[in-house]
Amino acid sequence: MQDNKPLWVPSEAAVAKSPIHAFMERCNADFGLSLSGFEDLHAWSIAERESFWSTVWDFCGVKGERGAEVLVNGDRMLEARFFPDAMLNFAENLLSGRGEADAIIFRGEDKAEDRWSWDRLRALVSKLQQAFKALGISEGDRIAAMVPNMPETVAAMLAAASIGAIWSSCSPDFGEQGVLDRFGQIAPRLFIACDAYWYSGKLQDVGAKVATVAKSLGVPTVIVHYAGDAEAVAGKTPDASTLEAFVAPYEAGEVEFTRLAFSHPLYILFSSGTTGVPKCIVHSAGGTLLQHLKEQRLHCGLQAGEKLFYFTTCGWMMWNWLVSGLASGATLCLFDGSPFAPDGNVLFDYAEAEKFAIFGTSAKYIDAVRKGGLTPRHSHDLSSLRLMTSTGSPLSPEGFTFVYEGIKEDVQLASISGGTDIVSCFVLGNPLQPVWRGEIQGPGLGLAVDVWNDDGQPVRGEKGELVCTKAFPSMPVMFWNDPDGAKYRAAYFDRFDNIWCHGDFAEWTEHGGLIIHGRSDATLNPGGVRIGTAEIYNQVEQMEEVAEALCIGQDWDDDVRVILFVRLAPGVTLTEDLVKAIKTRIRTGASPRHVPAKVIAVADIPRTKSGKIVELAVREVVHNRPVKNQEALANPEALRLFAGLNELKD
Repeated sequence: MQDNKPLWVPSEAAVAKSPIHAFMERCNADFGLSLSGFEDLHAWSIAERESFWSTVWDFCGVKGERGAEVLVNGDRMLEARFFPDAMLNFAENLLSGRGEADAIIFRGEDKAEDRWSWDRLRALVSKLQQAFKALGISEGDRIAAMVPNMPETVAAMLAAASIGAIWSSCSPDFGEQGVLDRFGQIAPRLFIACDAYWYSGKLQDVGAKVATVAKSLGVPTVIVHYAGDAEAVAGKTPDASTLEAFVAPYEAGEVEFTRLAFSHPLYILFSSGTTGVPKCIVHSAGGTLLQHLKEQRLHCGLQAGEKLFYFTTCGWMMWNWLVSGLASGATLCLFDGSPFAPDGNVLFDYAEAEKFAIFGTSAKYIDAVRKGGLTPRHSHDLSSLRLMTSTGSPLSPEGFTFVYEGIKEDVQLASISGGTDIVSCFVLGNPLQPVWRGEIQGPGLGLAVDVWNDDGQPVRGEKGELVCTKAFPSMPVMFWNDPDGAKYRAAYFDRFDNIWCHGDFAEWTEHGGLIIHGRSDATLNPGGVRIGTAEIYNQVEQMEEVAEALCIGQDWDDDVRVILFVRLAPGVTLTEDLVKAIKTRIRTGASPRHVPAKVIAVADIPRTKSGKIVELAVREVVHNRPVKNQEALANPEALRLFAGLNELKD
C-alpha cells in the first residue's frame, strides 16, 4: 500500500448515518452554523466550548440536572469549572438498559464464559449498594479492588458510584507491595479481591497475597469467586466474606442513585509508578462521563446494542473507558487473561462469535499477531467489525498496513493516544475522515490540542511537545494527598504557563493528523537533536529477527549516545551481520542520527502491567541509579539484565 493514498475512506452512506454527522447537523440547526466536516466541527468545538459541551450533554442524553452555567473561569486551566451547578450520578447514566438483552458478555481465556442481562446486572448492583450502605460506606469513601476484568467488577464499581463512593482498581497480577503502594495511599473503607485467576492456561493462586494486603489495609474484605475457592480464601483472610455471603441478606430492588456535583470524585487512577510511588489521579463523575460519551458516541459512532470490546485489565484506564459503553446502551465484551491462550486466535474467535462492532487493543498486540503469522482476514468472519482501535504505544506504519492486509480491508483503524492523566484521549479517530498510514486521524472534539516547540511556539512539520491550550472537562479533580496542588501543577503545568503539557513528543502531519514519537522524557538527544524512540522502534521491530526493542540515551563523553537493546526472535543470535543490518535499516528508514552507537541483545525487556516498555527504568539501571518502584513492573527481574554491562563501558 502506498503512503500517498489513504488506507481507508469512509463511504458517503456511512458518514450520513454516523452519530457525529447527526451531531454536526444539530449544531448547525441550533446555532445557525454551516459546519461541513470534521475540521470545521473541531474548530467550532474549541472556539465555543460552552455551546459544544452543552450540546454533547443534550445529544447524548445525560441523565441529571444540567444547571444554568456551562463553564466558569474558562481562560484559566487550573481554576476552570465545567457545569458548576449540575447534579448527576455516573451509575444512573451507565445503567441505561433493562430486560433480558445482554449488558455484559464475559470470557476468561477458554476457561470461563458468562452472559449478564441488564436485569441481572441491576440486581447485583442493587444488592451491593445495600451491602455497602450497611457497612457505613457513603459519599467520598474509597472502595479498592484487586480483581479480574469480569462482570462482578463492573457491578461493584456501579454500586460504588451509585452512592458517591470512589472506585479504584488494579489487576490481580500486581505484587503485594504494588497493591499497597497504590491502595495504601487512599485509605479505602472496603477491599474487594478475587480467589484466583487464569493466565496462559494456568491457575494463579492469590490467596496468600489477598490475606497479606487485607491485613495491611485493615478493612473488611469481599472475595469474588472466579477461578478458585472463595470460601477458603475468605477463611484465611481477616474480616472477610465471600461476595455471595456479603449480599445474601439483601433482596434485589430498584437501585437508588445519589445525584452529586459534576466534579464529584468517581475514580482514583494511578500513574505507572516506575519513577517513584504512583501518583493518585482523581477523576470526576461528570468529566469522565461527558468525555467518554463524546469519544464513544461521536468519535467511535457507538450505538445501542452494538458489541464493544477492549482488551484491558482493571489496572489500565482503558477499563474505565470500556465500561462507559454501557451509557450508550452497548453490550460490553469483557476478556480476562492472556490474548494468546490457548493460542493467538482467541480474541478473533471471540470477535467472530459475538460480532464485535468495535475491537480495541494495543499496538504491541497487533504487532504480535503480525509476527505470529496470523491472518484473521482469511481465517475469521469479521463482517460486523467496523472500527479497530489501538493504543498503549504508537502503532507503527507497518502495523497500520498489517491491519488492512491481515485483519480486515474495510475497517476504520483508529490509533488513539491520551492516558491515565485524563482517563480518555487527546487524539483519536473519527468516522468523517480518511485513515492515513502511520497517522492518528486527529484531535478530540472540544480539546485545543497543539504541538509546541521548546520556546512555546506552535509548530507544523516538526516535532514538539503535545499540549492542550484550553481547559476541558476530564482534567483531574486533583491528586490524592496533594493538599496544595503542588504535585498536580508540577505534573502538567510547570513547562508552559496555563498550558497542559502532556509529556508526549508529537508532530502534525500534512493531513491534519498526528504522529506520536514517544514520551518526551524518553526522547533521545544525541548532539542536541531530539529523537523519538518510536521512530527507531518503527524500523527495527519490523525485522523478523527482532521480537522487541528498547532504546535509551546513555550519558557519554559530555553528550548522549543512543543504545538499542533487542530481544531477538527464538533461535536468532546477534551476529555482526545482524547488527549491521539493524543499523542499516535504521539509517535508511529513519536517518543517520537515529543509528545507535551500540546494539545489545537481552533475554527480556521490562514492561508495566499494561504492557508498556519502561525506558526510564532501564536508563536508571544503566546509569547505576536506583529504580524506585519495581513493583509497578510485570517482570521486574528483567531490569537485572541491564546492570553493569561490559558493552556499555567503552
